[in-house]
Amino acid sequence: MVDIIIAVVALGTIAILMGVFLAYAAKKFEVKKDPKINEILDILPGVNCGACGYPGCSGYAEAVAMQGVDINLCAPGGAEVVEKISTITGQVAEDKEKMVARVMCQGDNTKVTKRYEFDADIKTCANALLYYGGDKSCMYGCLGYGDCEKVCPTNAIKVNEKGIAVVDEELCISCEKCVIECPKNIIKMVREKSRVSVLCSSHEKGADSRKVCSISCIGCGICAKNCPVDAIEVKGNLAVIDDSKCINCGICEVKCPTNAIKSDIKEVKKAKIIEDKCIGCTACARVCPVDAIEGEVKKKHKVIAEKCIGCGLCYEKCKFDAIKLETQIKSS
Repeated sequence: MVDIIIAVVALGTIAILMGVFLAYAAKKFEVKKDPKINEILDILPGVNCGACGYPGCSGYAEAVAMQGVDINLCAPGGAEVVEKISTITGQVAEDKEKMVARVMCQGDNTKVTKRYEFDADIKTCANALLYYGGDKSCMYGCLGYGDCEKVCPTNAIKVNEKGIAVVDEELCISCEKCVIECPKNIIKMVREKSRVSVLCSSHEKGADSRKVCSISCIGCGICAKNCPVDAIEVKGNLAVIDDSKCINCGICEVKCPTNAIKSDIKEVKKAKIIEDKCIGCTACARVCPVDAIEGEVKKKHKVIAEKCIGCGLCYEKCKFDAIKLETQIKSS
C-alpha cells in the first residue's frame, strides 16, 4: 500500500512539475500575433473559398497583416471589405473589377440531342465524360450533371430543368471553383460589367455544329462584320468577343442568325441630336453602323431611336458637340 502511495505522489509531483515547465515554456516562447489579424478576420466573409490564393480567410488575414499582401484579393467581400481592411492597415488598394462565372453554352436538352442514355450509378459530368466524351451529341457542350453546382459555396450555379448549368451572377463570389471543376472547360470568368457573350464553345464547322445543336455558333462572321468597334473575331469556327473593346451595344445579338450571342443589357444609350448645334454635315450618318440617322446635307439630322444601338460612334465623330447620349432603361 505504501508503495502505491509513493508511486501516486511521485507521478503527481512529476505531472505538476511538467505542467509548470510547459506553462513557462509556452509563455517564454510564445509567438505574439499581430492584433490586426483578428480584426481583419472579423471583417472577411468567412467563406474560405480560396479565391485569394491563401488557405482560407485566416490565412489571408495573416498574410495581409504580417506580409502586407494586396488587400483587394477577397472577391466575395468586394469593395466594402477592401475599404474596411484599408482602415485597419492603412494600405491603399487599386480598384479591382468584379469577375463572375458564366457558362458558355445554351445547349440544353431541348436544343441538343443525346447519343445514348447515361444510366450510371453515380451521375456526374466527370463520369459521363469517360464514356465517349459524354452523352450529348455536341462534344463541347454542358453535360448538365451538376459537378459545378456541387462545389459552389454560395449556390450561385444551378442545373435547370432543361439540363444546363446557369449562374446567378449576383450570388457569384468569383471563387472560380466551378471553372476548375467543369470537365468541359466551358465556364469562364468574365467582367461583371460585360453584358454580351457568345454562349457557345463549339469549334466544329457551321454545318456540323448545326446538326447537333440548334443554337450553336456557326462561325459565319456576321457578328464580326457588324461590330462597330471591331471587338469580335472568329477563331476556330467560333466567334470570340474582346471584352476590353466591347461597348455592350448588342448589335451582334440582333444580327446573329442562330441566337448564339446573348446579352443582358439593362440600360441602353440612345443618341440624340441637338438641333441648335447640328449643321447637317452628315458625318454622324456616314459613321452609323445601323443607319439610325437620317437627314440631308446642310439640314438638321434626326436619330431614329428604334434603330439606334447606342454605340457612340456618332457622338465621337461629331465635331460640333451636336450629339448627346441619353441612358434609358431597356424594356424587357
